[in-house]
Amino acid sequence: MDTTTQHNDAAPPLTPTGPGAHKRATRGATRPGDRIFLGLSRGSGILLLVIMAAIAVFLTYRAALAINKDDGNFLTTFEWSTGLLPPQFGIAVLAFGTVVSSIVAMALAVPVAVGIALFLTHYAPRKLSGPIAYVIDLLAAVPSIVYGLWGALVLVPHLNGLYGWLDDYFGWTGILSWQGGAPRSLLTVGILLAIMILPIITNVSREVFRQVPQMHEEAALALGATRWEVIRMSVLPFGRSGVISASMLGLGRALGETMAVATVLSPTFDIKASLLDPGGGTFAQNIASKFNEATEFGQDALIASGLVLFVITLLVNGAARMIINRRKEYSGANA
Repeated sequence: MDTTTQHNDAAPPLTPTGPGAHKRATRGATRPGDRIFLGLSRGSGILLLVIMAAIAVFLTYRAALAINKDDGNFLTTFEWSTGLLPPQFGIAVLAFGTVVSSIVAMALAVPVAVGIALFLTHYAPRKLSGPIAYVIDLLAAVPSIVYGLWGALVLVPHLNGLYGWLDDYFGWTGILSWQGGAPRSLLTVGILLAIMILPIITNVSREVFRQVPQMHEEAALALGATRWEVIRMSVLPFGRSGVISASMLGLGRALGETMAVATVLSPTFDIKASLLDPGGGTFAQNIASKFNEATEFGQDALIASGLVLFVITLLVNGAARMIINRRKEYSGANA
């Protein structure tokens, strides 16, 4: 028998070639359920983008109507008088209060939350970590108004001692000087917000630390590392991106918190040099306190301030995503 004939008889069946051949083969192998799930997932993503765009268009349109009639500078005016003729309003005080109170909350909450998460995952015995984690989960479900009532009735009356101590030892800085009066200031707001966002950051960080590969920790222990060195060299690098994401979730709640802030803050349209002096305001608190009594133009002005808060939130989340992508190569998640 001819060798050429033998070779042709044993040749494998030809596979489709040409442009799109791989895509056609994949499409044929995909199950109907997979195609349905793919379509639903893609549609959900597109729907989310459409909703975000619709919100942005609505806020921009209503904000433009108000800003065009503003007699002051929308970014720098220290006043909110939409009932005047001509009206004058600005977001300088609101932007300052929102950013400062959120920074205070993050500075207080993030280190404590990470410490609690590390304690629950690497130090506490299982019989103790379970109940503590359960209590933290319950704290995350407490409504904002309950935190606000607790802050007004319990936290504020008991901050006089702390404010006096800060004034005695750090009043020379000017930032922590106290002239007396009820402690309804941006520092009080920051403390309350820190308590509110602590469960969120703790829960997410705890779940991230639980995902650390066991072999990484065992390898560090085999090399003679202490428990803290294991956490520093294996756990924290692996969970860095997760901690950043958890912090951004907490920051998002701090930026948009309304009722709790309105309950403990004495709002004034003035920027104080000291964090302990009563006064200030935030975007969400100002909208909540003025929206029901505002005229149509006043509502447009409040929506304009809401647009600024919307942009700040987008910028914060975008910055967090950039940080996570930049540090992805240092995370153990890719190991």
